[in-house]
Amino acid sequence: MKVNYDAATDTLTVILRDAPVAESDEDKRGVILDYDDQGNLVSIEVLDASVRVEEPRSVTLTAGT
Repeated sequence: MKVNYDAATDTLTVILRDAPVAESDEDKRGVILDYDDQGNLVSIEVLDASVRVEEPRSVTLTAGT
């Protein structure tokens, strides 16, 4: 999984899998879900991230055992 914040476009992208995007849906305004050709979620894009996300430049990772 990769997380990228682009300050120039104020976009936060969470890439869940390395696969080509076949379809994108903006289910909620400003949140775009990207899917591969089999309908699996590939990434999540958050537009206007500095307004929607508490700390778009910071990531905390918690992994369970």
